[in-house]
Amino acid sequence: MTRSTRFAITTFACVIIASTAGGAKTALADDPDIHGDHTAVAGEELLGTVDFGVSCAEPTQPAFDRALGFLHHMMYEQARSGFEGIVETDPECAMAHWGIATTLFQPLWPTRPTSDDLMRGWTEIQDAKTMEPATERERHLVAATEAFFRDPETAEWWTRIERWAEAMETAYGAEPEDPDTAALYALSRLALASVAGDRGPLQDEAETVLRGIYDQMPAHPGAVHYTIHANDAAGRADRSLDIVKSYGEIAPEVAHALHMPSHIFVRLGEWPTVIDWNRRSADAALQHPAGDAVSHHFLHATDYLLYAFLQRGEDDRASAVLEEAASKPNHQASFISAFHSAAMPARYAVERRQWAEAAALEPRSPDYLPWDKALWAEGLSWLARGLGGFHTGDLDRAREAEARLAALRDQARSGGEQGFATYIEIDRLILAGWIARAQNEPEQAVELIRAAAELEGTVEKHPVTPGALLPAYEALGDLLLDLDRPGEALEAYRASSEVWPGRFNTLLGAARAAAAAGDGAAASDYYAQLLQMAGSSDRAAVSEAQQYLEG
Repeated sequence: MTRSTRFAITTFACVIIASTAGGAKTALADDPDIHGDHTAVAGEELLGTVDFGVSCAEPTQPAFDRALGFLHHMMYEQARSGFEGIVETDPECAMAHWGIATTLFQPLWPTRPTSDDLMRGWTEIQDAKTMEPATERERHLVAATEAFFRDPETAEWWTRIERWAEAMETAYGAEPEDPDTAALYALSRLALASVAGDRGPLQDEAETVLRGIYDQMPAHPGAVHYTIHANDAAGRADRSLDIVKSYGEIAPEVAHALHMPSHIFVRLGEWPTVIDWNRRSADAALQHPAGDAVSHHFLHATDYLLYAFLQRGEDDRASAVLEEAASKPNHQASFISAFHSAAMPARYAVERRQWAEAAALEPRSPDYLPWDKALWAEGLSWLARGLGGFHTGDLDRAREAEARLAALRDQARSGGEQGFATYIEIDRLILAGWIARAQNEPEQAVELIRAAAELEGTVEKHPVTPGALLPAYEALGDLLLDLDRPGEALEAYRASSEVWPGRFNTLLGAARAAAAAGDGAAASDYYAQLLQMAGSSDRAAVSEAQQYLEG
């Protein structure tokens, strides 16, 4: 059977049931659209539909499909373990070496491979080439991963991503009907889009390619997962919701699959849905440790969970999530763990406007995480600390934080990470604006925070975060309201809501600004939205909204 025939006849696609104990089973799907109820066998988990047809020993093929399924789910440690197991049992399987190498870089994540990862990836892909994969399709995929790992001691991250993306274009051109090649090609377009000046065409192309896979194989994990990433962007979140909602059904126990739909729902301000997905994801992540550490998928889910609780004003539940995360003794040492370890306590203080708590935050905690490779993550602690310093009258603390943000920005730039440098600079400008306000320089303050808002408009929300610690337009609204310029403040809050809908503090600020500007109808509307979203909260702002609407 040809690959194109195998792709088209999805009635007979294999649904992989992956055992956490190391075994693998296959079962025929009775219906190509497997979005019905699934009951995973105890100790096993559904991964979705993967049918690569690898040119290795026939008994190896289910294990390869299992590992590739984990790769598409971005469960990289589990994927790598699967491919390593194949190397042990089927040493002549060239594509198992390709799989190991391909798990060693994560195109959309903030994680960067270590020097050891780069050397290992290069070695594994050379082993794959030496074994001469049997099909042109496999040789193209090997060549693409080789392009990433070439020059393991010298090339920069974005050079590697560009080389891999170019080689994936060649692979896709040769095998456009192969679902796994097409999915990885779409992923490469999204990696390029993350730093492109005009992201839309790349995102559109990726979405189109992935929709083609989905229409033929609706449970293909790459088609579903990467579609969510394609539309995790301003103005795109309401697209392909049918695909988004299917993800947890095709992989009901995979932590990252349970988390990913919330990338879309957080952009829509649908907090109960965000809470539901991420509670399930966090629980699933605890079942899949990274060695002897808690997987960073746990913190990734709990940060999104905390963010949603805070937007609903459910501070006790947010506190419980923060305590749950802090209670784990050993988190996976990665950028992702560092980011969320910094973000969660900073969010808890800043969203509640508890400035003394914010001022007391200690950056780079816990100290065993890789902070030297997580500059943006460290910057979150300094932003919160600096805002806390400003609001508690400790300008020295605020200035220290602003200086540290500038240093982190410069360090990110010198390391070739312009994206991270931009995120840090946005936060520095916000803090610098409030420092200018404290120094009785109101126009300078407005200019600085407006510059932050304009800069924020040049970048997308990074997938690692549910949202900015303090959105720049929300900060601008706060400043303008403080300067008794409510009409301008209302415009700023409205601009913030277009990007970050359903935020508690944006709605509250907009209501206050509208009331101060004499726009009672708008004030009533914003207060009503606040009550609808967070009416059960015991924050003082909820009583304020009730009193305004009753008066």
